[in-house]
Amino acid sequence: MPKTVYRVYVIELSKRVFTDNYKFRAANPQFNGVLQCLYVGMSSKSPKERFDQHKNGFVNKKGHKLSSRIVEKYGMYLRPSLYNHIAPLYSRAEALKMEETLALELRRQRYAVWFN
Repeated sequence: MPKTVYRVYVIELSKRVFTDNYKFRAANPQFNGVLQCLYVGMSSKSPKERFDQHKNGFVNKKGHKLSSRIVEKYGMYLRPSLYNHIAPLYSRAEALKMEETLALELRRQRYAVWFN
């Protein structure tokens, strides 16, 4: 059986998320409104497939919602220039760590970022 491959991805969000969503705003006190609002995630799906799942409110066979409400409502498009440099990862734990690392690095660069 082939090994599962995980990828980290970045979605640009409408800046309305910053004014409309208290939790997003509270998570990003460093944001000065100049750069974009972003969502960072990881998945075993391709970034495009995962983006489409978010936008369509994907629910799995067990009835669990597997899409982010923030991306469903505010997601605009993928930002490959912010994640293409990251090699595929071969463990879920490694991918989760890379998701957090990238999100915090983008916050340090003064983007507003949401991640799980």
